[in-house]
Amino acid sequence: MAKVVRTISADASVTATAIDAKDIVSRIEEIHKTSAVVTAALGRLSIAASLMGMGMKNTSDSLTLRMNGNGPAGALIAVADGLGNVKSYVVNPVVEIPLNKYGKLDVAGAVGRDGTLSVVKDMGLKEPYCGQVPIVSGEIAEDIANYYAVSEQTPTVCGLGVLVNPDLTVRAAGGFLIQLLPFAEDRVIDILEKNINDLPSVTQMLDSGVTAEEMAMKVLEGLEPNILDSFDCGYRCDCSREKVEKALISVGKTELNRMADEDEKTEVCCQFCDRKYNFSSDEIRDLAQKADSSDDDEE
Repeated sequence: MAKVVRTISADASVTATAIDAKDIVSRIEEIHKTSAVVTAALGRLSIAASLMGMGMKNTSDSLTLRMNGNGPAGALIAVADGLGNVKSYVVNPVVEIPLNKYGKLDVAGAVGRDGTLSVVKDMGLKEPYCGQVPIVSGEIAEDIANYYAVSEQTPTVCGLGVLVNPDLTVRAAGGFLIQLLPFAEDRVIDILEKNINDLPSVTQMLDSGVTAEEMAMKVLEGLEPNILDSFDCGYRCDCSREKVEKALISVGKTELNRMADEDEKTEVCCQFCDRKYNFSSDEIRDLAQKADSSDDDEE
């Protein structure tokens, strides 16, 4: 399980959340069979979604990040709940491109820089909140910070990292999210800036044995931080046969009957967890009848 820790400064003007997400990103690689650079990209976006999801008011709320930068990886999607549990998907899981000029995985090259980062928050209201900003770097952490600055006017620092082994397994993964409240004093900002400048990279810290708790305390060092809470979260998909049936019904009666006529068995695969659901032609026809009834109800 991933380990999450949330901290707050003594004057309550700044909060920091940190996560050791190696288990989450390892599961992403296992499910989607991603190449190294896509593991890093989708892993970073999923870590960001987990950190942001924990900022939602209710555990039943959900947050969706969609990054479409017109890069070879295609669209990347990560969905988190209010407990930080996350699931994710990428259009093209295998991308092979050269390392960047620093000799590291070229996440921005895989994601692309010409596109948008979309944030959708479903808080159980009549309509979800939707925000969208242009991609500023494609490295994801900077794009998350930019989203908060532009859409929510919240000064934010985001650090994300995924370290991939030569055999494509995940060696380290995690991140942190720092947010300032409007009443934060200049002294607090100065201390934060120094801490961030002195901080090793996320993967360097995690790979050297730094825990999520230690990382959360490091970023607020000098501000007398206190731990708010800590808990576990993971890669969790909430798909079910009932949800798949509803999705099939939404296709409509005509298409469902065509599917039943063409194949004795229809297989539907969840894009987030690769779980497969099988339906016989008779079951598809039953769903077609329900689709017909649904259309009648709408009329």
